[in-house]
Amino acid sequence: MKTETAVLGGGCFWCTEAVFQQVKGVQHVESGYTGGHMVNPTYEQVCQGVTGHTEVVKLEFDSDVVSYRDILEIFFTIHDPTTLNRQGNDTGTQYRSAIYTVSPDQANIARTIATEMACVWDAPIVTEVAPLGDYYKAEQYHQDYFNQHPLQGYCAFVVAPKVAKFRQVFAEKSLS
Repeated sequence: MKTETAVLGGGCFWCTEAVFQQVKGVQHVESGYTGGHMVNPTYEQVCQGVTGHTEVVKLEFDSDVVSYRDILEIFFTIHDPTTLNRQGNDTGTQYRSAIYTVSPDQANIARTIATEMACVWDAPIVTEVAPLGDYYKAEQYHQDYFNQHPLQGYCAFVVAPKVAKFRQVFAEKSLS
């Protein structure tokens, strides 16, 4: 087993977390914040837009089962990488599309996939690719949110369709 890390911002971390919890080879998914200047930000501070941080998920995955390229192909399919600082009705810099890399190899793969995905979307890709800086785990109530609150309005109408889309498009990579 070869464990690697990926850190991705694709809008609300509840959505991204819920999808990647369904991917074969992903061992752990954690919601958090990165990309900003404030030390130990709170959710409220991040939502106010004063921290510069992005809502992200940090994945630990077995690259013998699912590659970093696979992870990024899923990422570019489950969110809209063409909307700047926005995913659906969620607006603000904390919802920007971002890939935070942990190695030069990851950065090269991320740039390559972003270029390839430009052919899929009708608008330019605005996904930021940057080295991972300081990362902060989000508050405990954000962890495993969709699984704990599947009937909550946002989960039922925003998160669940993203999970369903993942299962349909990537059935061979899905746990279910």
